[in-house]
Amino acid sequence: MLEAHLGCRLFHRTTRALTLTDDGHVFYDHARRMADTASEAENAVGRRKGRPSGTLRLACAAVMGRLHILPRLPKFLDAYPDVAVDVVLGDAFIDLVEERIDLAIRVGELMDPNLVARRIGTTRRRLLATPGYLARFGAPDSPADLKKHDCVIYGGLTTGATWRFSNAKATLDVQVRGRVRVNTTEGLRSAILSGVGIGVAPSWHFVDKEIETGRLVALLPDFEPSPHPIHAVYASRRFVSPAVRAMIDFLADEFARDAQLRSEPG
Repeated sequence: MLEAHLGCRLFHRTTRALTLTDDGHVFYDHARRMADTASEAENAVGRRKGRPSGTLRLACAAVMGRLHILPRLPKFLDAYPDVAVDVVLGDAFIDLVEERIDLAIRVGELMDPNLVARRIGTTRRRLLATPGYLARFGAPDSPADLKKHDCVIYGGLTTGATWRFSNAKATLDVQVRGRVRVNTTEGLRSAILSGVGIGVAPSWHFVDKEIETGRLVALLPDFEPSPHPIHAVYASRRFVSPAVRAMIDFLADEFARDAQLRSEPG
């Protein structure tokens, strides 16, 4: 028995449940890392290489999917005719294992250390408002001025109504307020465009040159919100299908060609 060999209890056992103890979690994490390392070694020498095929379940936020994933799928499907893609759109951080998600595209710092991630891009975020809103209420001269404005609050932001700005000299956290709060990226985009308030959003939300043509105005360019990474994430290095690897490589290459998404300026 493994517990006898290790000299510790790995599980809490009841008539209804079986859960890991603290020692069990430690042992599991080490065992998983060893298995992943072995799997990586096998992949490196080509033992699991094969032709991408089958159905790939890909999860991403609604705006990301609509504007940057779905329009690129024809090119991917032409390159990999044996692959079908089941796109799951939604802004909630779903459990990849429970929902049988093969690959997810996530924006922001990753909170789950158990996920395997590859950075495939960068999100530049802007402080934006419509000319109509600014004509009625004026433009802020500093981040602190946002306290006097209606701001669009996105519920999916981990910092909530606290917005962080930085420049070469300082980093500022500003507690904003607003009469409109949204819980999806589509809602955030639409609310900003409607003129109900000032919002912080990724520049890649606006692919129709809304900023360049003046439909939206970028504010406080010297205090741009910090950028967020874009990651392709999956549950484990073990048994990663060729279709998943092909999609990650494809999106990394596509995003590198897009000025709004690529990791490095150029």
